[in-house]
Amino acid sequence: MLAEAVSKTYGGKGRGGEKRALDGLDLAVRAGTIHGLLGPNGAGKTTAVRVLATLLRFDGGRAEVAGVDVARDPRAVRSRIGFVGQYAAVDEGLTGRQNLEMFGRLFHLGGKRAASRAGELLARFDLVDAGDEGVGTYSGGMRRRLDLAASIILAPRVLFLDEPTTGLDPRGRGEVWDAVRALVADGTTVLLTTQYLDEADKLASRITVVDRGRAIADDTPAELKNAVGGDRIEVVVAADADIPAAVGAVARVAGGGGRVETDDGERRVHALVSDRVAALTEVARTLQDKGVAVEDIGLRRPSLDDVFLRLTGHRTDAGVPGVAGVGTEEGRAA
Repeated sequence: MLAEAVSKTYGGKGRGGEKRALDGLDLAVRAGTIHGLLGPNGAGKTTAVRVLATLLRFDGGRAEVAGVDVARDPRAVRSRIGFVGQYAAVDEGLTGRQNLEMFGRLFHLGGKRAASRAGELLARFDLVDAGDEGVGTYSGGMRRRLDLAASIILAPRVLFLDEPTTGLDPRGRGEVWDAVRALVADGTTVLLTTQYLDEADKLASRITVVDRGRAIADDTPAELKNAVGGDRIEVVVAADADIPAAVGAVARVAGGGGRVETDDGERRVHALVSDRVAALTEVARTLQDKGVAVEDIGLRRPSLDDVFLRLTGHRTDAGVPGVAGVGTEEGRAA
């Protein structure tokens, strides 16, 4: 899957003027992988997905999905893709089996083949026992798995997932994650947009961060986190008077130029370290020898949220994630 300098503008000379949703977006997704698309609200994620899925026409650039040019042959693209939006598109008045048979007939499989395919998919998504029950009785995770099943009636080569676990509890999210991994194991390429950084971290082999319609970072989750630095030691002392002692103890083991940080309004002291185990042992022993009361001490690996915080000054729940520096994509594109 490729997007090269893709642009999309909404509106015109009327009230509100033009809004550029995509401003030269570049994207490359390797076949048979899960690729995460992250960014703040309004960054262009959903527009990008809708363009690649042929739901929106774009103004400039080039896009290719499953080897087919999106602008030149959108019908051929649609025959090769599946799409799952933010909310399940199944009929609660029907059973799970009836839903899948209905989608099969809509895709012109014929009654017999649609029934056969429904049975295959119920088994694949662990819904056999609930297949003849009304979808209205399903849990959120079961509905999303049924929605995924419906999206692959024709075994698409590429599947677009637009925030597929929004509103699900942890169990439901885990069920959807397992189903997505199984699809990719069978060769499907997945482009995933999500607001949950842990979801992208666990599922995606590569992540593109989009802001203001452009890709501003593209790398593996591990490399994005390495850009922040290595492991951090964190100490929370019981009293404000003990902060200087904690700073001194942490400074002796700090890597990354020896920079030690304290959080405003908190008694938390932290710094990057190179030898995580030795650093933790030394700091704990030093503070104990000085009689410093410690509420918490530990080591923490960087997260994707740390990436956004360090490089933008905002956590993602503030709605302004972003990362500087665009990497390169190697390998065969879907």
